[in-house]
Amino acid sequence: MDLTRLRHFLLSLPGATEDTPFGPEILVYRIAGKMFALVDWQAEPLTINLKCEPELALLLREIHPEVKPGWHMNKQHWNTVTLNSTLPDDLWQGWVHHSYERVVAGLPKAKRPQAPRPLSPTDDPTL
Repeated sequence: MDLTRLRHFLLSLPGATEDTPFGPEILVYRIAGKMFALVDWQAEPLTINLKCEPELALLLREIHPEVKPGWHMNKQHWNTVTLNSTLPDDLWQGWVHHSYERVVAGLPKAKRPQAPRPLSPTDDPTL
């Protein structure tokens, strides 16, 4: 996993932003000011902290050796995932979506990102 690809994926989520409130070594990804992912970009391989439903967090730790209790986080609600070459993309991407969705669900409706609506033929300026 390379950092450029990971950053692109995280920032592709609606309303996602990146900042470094804990210093330059940790990239923090937020939705409406709430954290959903933290990346230690200097780790080799990369590691990412993700919010997780508590029972699922425990299960993932039992099944996947790449998943540990969240480093410097509430270990009941956060996992640290090592993004090594053996971890399939669909797994870690699904865990990112789960984290993002948990945070979005806790936001007031007015702060939740709007899903992009499909274009209709009347939206096409070339018609």
